[in-house]
Amino acid sequence: QVQLVESGGGLVQPGGSLRLSCAASGITFSNYDMSWYRQASGLERELVASIRSSGGITNYVDSVKGRFTISRDNAKNTVWLQMNSLKVDDTAAYYCRADYRRGSVNLANYWGQGTQVTVSA
Repeated sequence: QVQLVESGGGLVQPGGSLRLSCAASGITFSNYDMSWYRQASGLERELVASIRSSGGITNYVDSVKGRFTISRDNAKNTVWLQMNSLKVDDTAAYYCRADYRRGSVNLANYWGQGTQVTVSA
C-alpha cells in the first residue's frame, strides 16, 4: 500500500518559516520524481516545486523562487519543502505527489492527504 504522509504545516506569521515533510512508503522512492502542490480556497491546485528522482534537478513556480527550497533524501524516503519569508498568499493546503515516469510517459502517480499552511498576522 502506497502512502505519502505530509507533516509540518501550521499557523505562521508573515515573514516566518515552515518546513514541510513528506514520508513515502510502499514505493521505490528513488524511482519517483517528487513534487509539492498547493491549493488555496476557491482556487485550482498548482505545482509549487518539483525534484527529479535523482535529486539533481529542481523547479519552482515563479512566486516562490528564492523563498522555497525542495530537497529529498532517498535513503530516508522523504522529501521536504523549506518555506521561508512566507506571505499571506502562501496560505493553502499543501500536497505531496510522487510520479513514476519513463521518458514522457507517466506510469504511476500518488498523492498525500495534504497539510494546511496558514500565514496570518
